[in-house]
Amino acid sequence: MKYIVDRILFAVAFCFALGFLQGCKKYLDVTPENVGTIDYAFRNRNEAENYLFTCYGTLQNMSDVVTDPGFTTSGEIVYPNDLSERPISDAGFQLTRGTVQNISNPVLNYWDGSNGGGSIFQAIRRCNIMLENIDKPIDLSPEEKARWIAETKFLKAYYHYFLTRMYGPIPIYRANQSITAPIEEIRVKRQPVDTVFNYVVQLLDEAIPDLPQQIGNLQQELGRITRVTAMAVKAEVLATQASPLFNGNADYAQFKNKDGQALFPASADPAKWKRAADACKAALDEAATLNMRLYTFIQPANLPTLNDSLRKVLTIQNAVTEKWDLNAEVIWALNPNFGYQSFCIPRLTSKAVENSTSAAGSFTVPMFTTDLFYTNNGVPVNEDKNWDYAHRFDLQTGDDASKYYIKSGYVTVKNNFARESRYYANIGFDGGIWFGNGVTDPNNALYIEAKGPTSKAGPKDRVRINVLAAWPKKLVNYLTVFNEGVQQTAYRLPRIRLADLYLLYAECLNEVSGPNAETYRYIDMVRARAGLKGVVESWAQYSKLPAKPSGKDGLREIIQQERRIELCFEGRSGWDLRRWKKMLTVLSTPVQGWSIFQSSNSGFYTLQTLFIPGVTVRDYFWPLSDGAMSNNPNLVQTLYW
Repeated sequence: MKYIVDRILFAVAFCFALGFLQGCKKYLDVTPENVGTIDYAFRNRNEAENYLFTCYGTLQNMSDVVTDPGFTTSGEIVYPNDLSERPISDAGFQLTRGTVQNISNPVLNYWDGSNGGGSIFQAIRRCNIMLENIDKPIDLSPEEKARWIAETKFLKAYYHYFLTRMYGPIPIYRANQSITAPIEEIRVKRQPVDTVFNYVVQLLDEAIPDLPQQIGNLQQELGRITRVTAMAVKAEVLATQASPLFNGNADYAQFKNKDGQALFPASADPAKWKRAADACKAALDEAATLNMRLYTFIQPANLPTLNDSLRKVLTIQNAVTEKWDLNAEVIWALNPNFGYQSFCIPRLTSKAVENSTSAAGSFTVPMFTTDLFYTNNGVPVNEDKNWDYAHRFDLQTGDDASKYYIKSGYVTVKNNFARESRYYANIGFDGGIWFGNGVTDPNNALYIEAKGPTSKAGPKDRVRINVLAAWPKKLVNYLTVFNEGVQQTAYRLPRIRLADLYLLYAECLNEVSGPNAETYRYIDMVRARAGLKGVVESWAQYSKLPAKPSGKDGLREIIQQERRIELCFEGRSGWDLRRWKKMLTVLSTPVQGWSIFQSSNSGFYTLQTLFIPGVTVRDYFWPLSDGAMSNNPNLVQTLYW
């Protein structure tokens, strides 16, 4: 793993030396580099491999979640906009407020490569250069050449797909333009979204046969693209194309090029869901040949025997934070480690308070995200006929029955009791048990104390503060320790895992043929891992809406909530909410949490509103900058901007 990271770092430095990252930004910066320099870059196998890793470099940079639109705009995590210091680039988090996006200097500008966004068009150009010159090294075997071509085609496809999710219709770069091309040829225009999606799928289909089924040398090659990765991405691409945002979206029916060419399909095509379902099944079949399976906690020999409650929590946490080579569920992850554990963990000990600079703990979870998680009966909190939703904010004291989730004798609220195991694995809350951080005795586990400034996890200054008193616990490895010192157990945040693909397949099946046994089966496998009964049984026994899973619309709602629960904090919901056209509904809910400066039980457990999101229909897609528009008169601005 270190090998490929080192090679990528070398390749990025190599790019700077060649001037790739300095190129002219006029139009879209896709004209080729000096021919003599390119010949040198492909003079032998070793140099060509270095260039391959320049193609990977932009992808690896996407591992930084604070510049990932899917992570920052989901509403799952909120970051304050009024801290006295800004230890991270937080502009992406502020997009949900509806006041920071603009056309003069767009936030997370992946079109131009500025203001937090990488230069994706430059990455596409490098892929084209790779494909155009791969025949030059004479010491490259046919098998290796085929693999490198396949990897490059995957990267080129993914870069186009990434831009399409952000901007809708985009230009397609099948090849780089000649330096002698007429100016009108260089001034490209957007292509219809279906044209872009079909091109992405074409590239993936060309790549898949020549990709390795699995990585043989984990030390040197983990992180490179495999066949199952490309097949899973193809399934995701086709599901995105089939979804309401891109498939007959009336809001964008008038989005056209200057010549009148429509950029969105006029009506929905249900057949797109069948293509997506078939791609999901093919990816799942490939995963099965590799013995991939849903993760279950691997207990180290030095841990005491764990009860079922803690084991379920650790299974869900470690499905994300387990080492890559030990996790049979991970289909795809990027090489860099997740770098924000210190923003996700509260201060749990007196030593951590004394060393408060070690853990900011400032990624906070709004109430509407915690409300997503089911009761322990496996149905939504507002549907469970046995769960006291009306009085969920009444005070309640932890007892023996809940001691592995909530500290015995500690006063919290009813809302934290009788919830599913994914709630306790994902959310850190006042009074909640935090297994780990150096304490692995189940009967003496640490817990969160968050009431007021004098509590361990309470506000200490305007930098290391959790403004809603809820932490994204799932993003912290249980072996990570923040005390007087810091001992982080690193992990790589999955980009696609098997549970994601199960639920995506269920979604596609429901859209194709409605509820059936196969659809339920793939949902229920994910639920069973969390200790829940199947969908039909749970709703029949516990829900006020027992027939909900039997209808297509009801099951769609269930599947969407299952995805938001299972994949919470993993950078998926920001994209899902967009493609479902549910972003405006979710992000019209006030961002609320507890009154963190109050120390009494009643004072602390008074809801406060931090802000009301201000997103509108225009925020489904990113604007182009004024600079991009003036450089290329053939481009049309994103609709509503």
